[in-house]
Amino acid sequence: MHRRLSAALLCTLAVLATPVAQAGLFDKNPDQVAQEAVAKNLRAVTLWVEASWGFRNQGAANNLSRAHQSFTTRGYNVVSVEPYIENGDLQGFFVTYQKP
Repeated sequence: MHRRLSAALLCTLAVLATPVAQAGLFDKNPDQVAQEAVAKNLRAVTLWVEASWGFRNQGAANNLSRAHQSFTTRGYNVVSVEPYIENGDLQGFFVTYQKP
């Protein structure tokens, strides 16, 4: 179990090494990230969507909905939504979008 977690952490860190992937961690909203992806003609984008602490269940759903809306209106499809859970608490999601 520990090795799988370490492998997942290494994969996550590799994803975070790209500027677009870090966007969610540096207070850019999904709409800004989607605009930048279009401007740079990126075929795929992975970003961090944070779960809201005060309203964890509905806040997380709302944040994902806003991210999906931002990207789908620009021609991207959702490829993957991976939850990140730390110490039993939902922290957020790594979401990957791709242009067909």
